Amino acid sequence: MFKQLTNNQIETVEVILNGQKVQVPQGTTVAAMALTQGLRFTRTTPVSNSKRAPFCMMGVCYDCLMSIDGKANQRACATYVQNGMKIETQQGVGSALGDGSGE
Repeated sequence: MFKQLTNNQIETVEVILNGQKVQVPQGTTVAAMALTQGLRFTRTTPVSNSKRAPFCMMGVCYDCLMSIDGKANQRACATYVQNGMKIETQQGVGSALGDGSGE
């Protein structure tokens, strides 16, 4: 669906997306990375379990919420990838209601 244009002059960082190591150009948002990696959705809703994906790409709609480094409800479109970041598709409200404990 989405494809990242190649540019060998941009440094990359390694992130872990749903348990898989991925090389991503530095300066990429988590939402853009998820889309270019072929994710069809980044979260499910708490009530109906409906799948949601990045929509506005500017932090307004909250459809891009993901669990980032163990903290749920993070706006993927407003978060830039960092080396070693652990990113997971969020199910419902996320683990521990996003208190940062990762449990």
